Amino acid sequence: MLAVLIVAGLHLSAMRWIDRNRQPANPPPETPPVQIELLTPKPIAPPAPVPPAPAPAPPKPAPVPPKPAAPAPAPAPVLSATTPQPDAAAVASAPAAAPAAPASAPAAPTAAPSALPQAASQPAVASGDKFDVPPTGDLRYDTLVNGMMNQTGTIHWSNDGQHYEMVVSIPLPFVGPYVYSSKGHIDGFGIAPEQYSEQRGRRAADVAIFNREAKQIVYTKTPQSQPLADGAQDRFSVVMQLSSLVRGAPDKYKPGVTRQFSVSDNDSNEIWQIETVGDETVQTRDGFTTARHFTRLPRRDGDRRKLDIWLSPSVGWLPVRILQTEPNGMQIELLWAGKIAQAAAPAPDAVAGTQDASEESAPAAPALPQPDKP
Repeated sequence: MLAVLIVAGLHLSAMRWIDRNRQPANPPPETPPVQIELLTPKPIAPPAPVPPAPAPAPPKPAPVPPKPAAPAPAPAPVLSATTPQPDAAAVASAPAAAPAAPASAPAAPTAAPSALPQAASQPAVASGDKFDVPPTGDLRYDTLVNGMMNQTGTIHWSNDGQHYEMVVSIPLPFVGPYVYSSKGHIDGFGIAPEQYSEQRGRRAADVAIFNREAKQIVYTKTPQSQPLADGAQDRFSVVMQLSSLVRGAPDKYKPGVTRQFSVSDNDSNEIWQIETVGDETVQTRDGFTTARHFTRLPRRDGDRRKLDIWLSPSVGWLPVRILQTEPNGMQIELLWAGKIAQAAAPAPDAVAGTQDASEESAPAAPALPQPDKP
């Protein structure tokens, strides 16, 4: 009996040793270390100048046909029978020896303009962040509060190349819609807010004014002002600023690359560092899509408010998911639901045709009775 227990103990020890030291058949791949890179705001690169089209070569002048030789002058009238006649051979050879001078040869065609590339004479493009502002569009988002489906939210975005406007509307139960508005222009650092406002439910809106001449941000909520840094954003314009930067150079934003922004709220200004997490799969009402995940790093010790943004190349690097986590754990989420279709304007011809038809079908006005003659 003792021998059996000893043998069983040896077998158990051997099995434990094998289990601790065996190697898995498919060991998980080692995760490469993430290289951290911090990108700070700097001027955006101006678009490359379009070289002018080469001037067309002037058409070659049509050759001028030579004028026919002038006829030989008639001989002078004979005044006397004794005037000696010219030698016949000399008369015959005179027209051939003295033909009329041919018309001058056509001028040589003007030399074509130099074929040297125009780029050689253009100034070098200044270095900077590549930047591509998203085009105008009205975007729809499913809104979720703590994972529960809510009403549809919208992002109105307009951009004419010089100015922009962004209005974010998030309906929340029992408190009314949260409306965030940002408007401004496009400058050398990208999107440049001039006014940002927040209206939460039925409360009055809080406004931040970006005074770029005085380099100050002033608020209606507090008498304090903040310095205005180059490239400064507000809480929602920063989303489109990030989208514009990624649209300009998507390969630049690899895991670990962190972009720094100066961001103003409705009463303060702070530095946001938004880190590239990597490409992930996001599920929307239209199915699954690949999106690049960005997360805001803690702004200070103990910062428990989180912000995550997913930009997808399938929709032009627009946000397909935005998730904000409050310090109390409440989560507000926007999930891509597509663009709002714009109503097509009627064709001018159709409108004109309708007007003509209505005019033709209108009954003629009755003739007015003529007054009786006196």
